[in-house]
Amino acid sequence: MNTVTEPVFAADTRAPEGRAAPGLEHKGKAPVEIRKLAKRLHRQVGQAIGDFNMIEPGDKVMVCLSGGKDSYGLLDILLSLRQRAPVPFDIVAVNLDQKQPGFPEEVLPAYLRSREVPFHIEAQDTYSIVKRLVPEGKTMCSLCSRLRRGILYRVAGELGATKIALGHHRDDMVVTLLMNMFFGARMKGMPPKLVSDDGRHVVIRPLAYVAEADLARWAAHREFPIIPCTLCGSQDNLQRVQVKKMIHEWERQYPGRIDSMFSAMGKIVPSHMMDRKLYPFETLQATGVADPQGDRAFDEEDDEACAPPARGAARGVQTIRIDAIGRSGGEAAAERRSSPWLPEDAPEP
Repeated sequence: MNTVTEPVFAADTRAPEGRAAPGLEHKGKAPVEIRKLAKRLHRQVGQAIGDFNMIEPGDKVMVCLSGGKDSYGLLDILLSLRQRAPVPFDIVAVNLDQKQPGFPEEVLPAYLRSREVPFHIEAQDTYSIVKRLVPEGKTMCSLCSRLRRGILYRVAGELGATKIALGHHRDDMVVTLLMNMFFGARMKGMPPKLVSDDGRHVVIRPLAYVAEADLARWAAHREFPIIPCTLCGSQDNLQRVQVKKMIHEWERQYPGRIDSMFSAMGKIVPSHMMDRKLYPFETLQATGVADPQGDRAFDEEDDEACAPPARGAARGVQTIRIDAIGRSGGEAAAERRSSPWLPEDAPEP
């Protein structure tokens, strides 16, 4: 593992291959939109960490870095938040070099050295295994994910990491929920925090509240050296790709739908579902006492959901209420103000 004695957690003035450091090309202040984006990203990541107790004192967080916009953004924001975090924790970046043809091996090490981030590159030829075992035209995701997961769990143990941070975002979580509904016949999403299937590791997703569009904008602003995936990333017929296109089409027609679906994942009402393991339907009896949370279905506040789209919700206009992700109303604002993970001001982008 490449180690650095005194890591720097703000944007570094050095950069790989002689380029200007990401986000530091202009000496003046960043545009207002970028400053708002930076503040939103830091607030949402800090909120997710606080809401689900993702990072605890003394944690060693292994950030899985693929070379894509999401994992770059995750590492970048965690490095910044660490400066003002309420608890001390360490970060180590890990990349799994799957030996895909044409993979630029020097890009990630150069970038991580420029940021003075401790890192480890694990070289394992999973590409050949997947290509050999999966017939041409078939989906590679399942096998590739299993191989990658097992390797990363092993590496986490070897490095002494207490948390494994993945770069899945809000859109990924909604897509996973719909995929499980459409193709798996089950209500199962992608949790912000879980224990690994081997029971030895805690996996966290600090980008849980973040929209993919914001990560794309942040990656463009910071000029991360993006490495495209030539394995599963090139399979346009994947179910996940199709479902993502579908929800984005919904978002264009009815702005705020992705946000609503995401919020619903945190507002489960077992009595209004059909899982007998979660609610005692068999023994349910009338009590004669009114229940304010009883069978109201689409009453009152749900009238808005049945109404036609507002004039401002024209096709192609996207107005995601990103500030309300995972929360609603004054309760959200109160929790945001009280969280020790939320700095008063985001760092200058």
